[in-house]
Amino acid sequence: MAGHSKWANIQHRKGRQDARRSKMFSKLSKEITVAAKMGAADPEFNPRLRLAIQAAKAQSMPKDNIDRAIKKSTSADESNFEEIRYEGFGPAGVGVIVEALTDNRNRAASEVRTIFSKNGGNLGETGSVSFMFDLVGYVEYPASVASEEEMLEAAIEAGADDVQSSDETHEIYSAFDQLAEVSSALEKKFGEAASAKPTWRPQNSIDIDGDKAASLLKLIEALEDCDDVQNVYANFEISDEEMERLAG
Repeated sequence: MAGHSKWANIQHRKGRQDARRSKMFSKLSKEITVAAKMGAADPEFNPRLRLAIQAAKAQSMPKDNIDRAIKKSTSADESNFEEIRYEGFGPAGVGVIVEALTDNRNRAASEVRTIFSKNGGNLGETGSVSFMFDLVGYVEYPASVASEEEMLEAAIEAGADDVQSSDETHEIYSAFDQLAEVSSALEKKFGEAASAKPTWRPQNSIDIDGDKAASLLKLIEALEDCDDVQNVYANFEISDEEMERLAG
């Protein structure tokens, strides 16, 4: 999903980082709390918690925030979050998967449905989009940590299935249930990854541009700004030139 990655990079360069950083930390904390609550509070014995902490560290989240999120998992006052997946279609028929962690299912559903309808999309039934994606493990490193050949060799040795390298990043894909092992093996060789998480990888992508591309990016941004939404995935491709034009 190169278009989405490129958009995230442009957003990062363009600013508005304080508000986005606060929202990102809130989402990361929620995932850490849920992961700790569902398993052991020790990341050594809880792969999901280990990945959640790794994701938080990759975004420079302070250790105090991480520790506080883990402690919340044992608090009697802490809300019980429910994991929900929404599926729908954006402009040009692009498939969109939305993962949410919410303490109010009705609120989350209403907000997600409204965001789709206001931005040229529509919410579908569960399974209407996910069959076009594969749930896999995803690890990302900056391109500077290794050459394409070095990363490919290390990833294969770690048990990964595929590597896609560019001038900016190395994107490593593995079987979903191998993510923790692959991530740990690569971390020993290259240090902490920029990202390590499960992801929905599209089997095919739709090329879009112009007004439909602008509308789709607006939809994705609105979904990502929703407090209940943790992750957004979509099967689109936008050229670098078009992405730069839209961001200008």
